[in-house]
Amino acid sequence: MHKFILAAIAVVLVAIAAVGGYWFGAQRSAPVAAGGTVAGAPGADKGGGGVPPVTVEATSVAVEGMPELITAVGSLRSDESITVRPEVAGRISEIAFNEGQRVAKGATLVRLDPAINAAEVQQAHANLKLAQSKYDRAVDLAKSNFISSQAKDEAENNLRVAEAAVSLADARLAKTEIRAPFSGIIGLRVVSVGDYVKEGADVVNLESIDPLKVDFRVPEIHLKQVQVGQSLNLVLDALPGKTYEGKVYAINPLVDAAGRSIVIRALVRNSDTTLRPGMFARVRLITRDERQAILVPEQAIVPQGDDQFVYRVVDGKATRVKVDLGQRRDGRVEVRSGLAAKDVVVTAGQIKLREGQPVTIVSTHAGKSTAAAAPASGQPSATPPKAESTTPPPPGRS
Repeated sequence: MHKFILAAIAVVLVAIAAVGGYWFGAQRSAPVAAGGTVAGAPGADKGGGGVPPVTVEATSVAVEGMPELITAVGSLRSDESITVRPEVAGRISEIAFNEGQRVAKGATLVRLDPAINAAEVQQAHANLKLAQSKYDRAVDLAKSNFISSQAKDEAENNLRVAEAAVSLADARLAKTEIRAPFSGIIGLRVVSVGDYVKEGADVVNLESIDPLKVDFRVPEIHLKQVQVGQSLNLVLDALPGKTYEGKVYAINPLVDAAGRSIVIRALVRNSDTTLRPGMFARVRLITRDERQAILVPEQAIVPQGDDQFVYRVVDGKATRVKVDLGQRRDGRVEVRSGLAAKDVVVTAGQIKLREGQPVTIVSTHAGKSTAAAAPASGQPSATPPKAESTTPPPPGRS
């Protein structure tokens, strides 16, 4: 019985609270005027239905010279790059370079022990001398018809074989001295004096880094825009604040089927050797010379589906305009159509705007917001009307 009484009391209290809340909300609601406007509401036009202006930020469009660019990312490569490897087996007797130093074309890098190869040369020369003697004797005997022509031909052939053996031995001996095939910077060696190396074993890398190559990819839709000889700018995350210039010198005729992209190769001067192969680079390829372009801040763009719009301020009112966009750069975007040179576009507050709505332009200076000049005659005031109090009197008072 006691629980039943408590439950009944709780139900009554809830009902009283609901009724009280409804009454209080009804009392706070302002009476609605005959025209449908809330009486005394902020911004209501007491004279009959004007729309209050919306405060927005706006800026004039900029007209600047702007070349047409294609942006991409790429990697730096050596102009020439090899791994030095011996062509004959042998034991290293001398390393004639210091790691990381510049070397000239033809400079000796590594010498192998030439003892075995030198002995092979001596043996080949001895065989050649014997073959030469046999041939000379065969020629004299053939003149006297003491031997057949076949015997003479065999002696001549043995002479030619001996000569070839000498050339082979000389070549093997020469290969014991490894020379730089081009000028460049030597890398880090992986062998030491006394190591026995086989044919093709890695010894050290050699890089030619002035100029450098930069390889980058662009989508296949830009195929008609790129060509040999075009200029480009190069910036690197590892070297902020510096820009390097280069030129396209080769375009791969094969379009990569996996990424539908074109591989382009350019040359970049590197006389101070600041740039190094393997570095990550951001590329701006200039496909067209500088031209005048209309630029607006990116925050002025209002996307809607596949279309792009901006709000242009005309005679103190917002007008939505469809625009065709071009390149983006440094927080600004090129407008190819839809705007003119002296137009003013809204950059903040677009979400509150409707077509033809009056606006109050606010520009920011040194952290303070300053209202723009008052709109022309016939336009709504820049300052919204002060709202009248709609708080109902306490119950029991008139």
